Amino acid sequence: MWLVVVRIAFVVPRFGPAIIGGAETAARLLAEHLVAECNWAVDVLTTCAEDFVTWDDVYDEGESRINGVRVVRYRSTAGRQPSFHPLSARLLADPGSASREEAEQWLELQGPVAPALVEAAVEWDGDAMVFYPYLYYPTVRAINRVHVPTILHPAAHDEPALHLPIFPEVFTGADALVFQTDAERHLVEATFPIATHHQLLLGLGVDDPDATDRVGSLEVSGDGAVEERRSWSVPKDPFLLCLGRVDSHKGTGLLAQYFARYKERHPGPLRLLLAGPVVDAPPPHPEIDLLGAVSDDEKWALLVGATVLVSPSAWEAFSLVVAESWSARTPVLVNAKCAATVEHCRRSGGGLTFAGFGEFEVSVDRLVDDEAFSRDLGVRGRAYVDARYRWPLIVERYAAFVESVVARAERA
Repeated sequence: MWLVVVRIAFVVPRFGPAIIGGAETAARLLAEHLVAECNWAVDVLTTCAEDFVTWDDVYDEGESRINGVRVVRYRSTAGRQPSFHPLSARLLADPGSASREEAEQWLELQGPVAPALVEAAVEWDGDAMVFYPYLYYPTVRAINRVHVPTILHPAAHDEPALHLPIFPEVFTGADALVFQTDAERHLVEATFPIATHHQLLLGLGVDDPDATDRVGSLEVSGDGAVEERRSWSVPKDPFLLCLGRVDSHKGTGLLAQYFARYKERHPGPLRLLLAGPVVDAPPPHPEIDLLGAVSDDEKWALLVGATVLVSPSAWEAFSLVVAESWSARTPVLVNAKCAATVEHCRRSGGGLTFAGFGEFEVSVDRLVDDEAFSRDLGVRGRAYVDARYRWPLIVERYAAFVESVVARAERA
């Protein structure tokens, strides 16, 4: 189908199969599928970091290949600085009042500061460059300096940082923008003057657990080796599953609090499983299991076995785990403050929302007690993902969009 080999580069702050995170995972999988399905030449320019909190150099500097993608890593001159946190707390309390100088300082202290990565992006010669996400030093410092057409995947949600004065030029400077949901697009259009920019509403590609040929799970060379994970069994008791980073900023602390209160009022076998890298562990509870990071196979086993997938985060641009849950025919319960996941539930009919403990309690009762209702939600969610977010559809639409961005630049 794709007769012309396109060469593109992704600029991302972190990259690799061991990195758990919505934006990072989305960028990696898209890059791998463009190589596998379009035979494109895809480079990734990134740092040596794995942890977004410290930005410590973990991977070797230099070139490696991960599932056919050429990855070039650069060391950071500075990771996240201790002085970032008090400055960030002050600025984000009222980002509209932050000065340009303060916002520049915030960006530098946040990390990763990687001037060599920025210079490599400026010197890179190919067809188009993709920046993902908007928030970090590599995107801010490079997007307006490169000499090829630029495509920004903001991965934006309504967080205070979006309103700092360093970001308008990032959004307006991009030649094209790719959004994951209507909610994200409407937010960005309401915040920055980008309505006339070339745009694509794409979403994210989602693997099908029924398929046996998922791209990007094994072939790793160089510095991206995947560790062997432990083997364990999915619980036989009914359980709520929260999948992703265990972090108060992702709502896991609130979820643990609600679940503990729920169990006081509703004794029984129901458990809560938190599966993902642990940043902020909730207080110990006899019916809350902290699993840590899980492998891809373990993730799908948990999703298939869960009674409900709970997404407690108020700040998501898409939420891949919600779409993966529906792919496994499991219903979801999402935070009513998150525009993206609420949009998914409204359009699919595949989940419920909660705006406080009362709604959480009622929703969990309904989903746990009414198996037919829960099964119907899971089926509806599966149909929604099948129609919108399977990889062949995502790759075809994205490849056509990139080619149109390149063609526009050639005509300019």
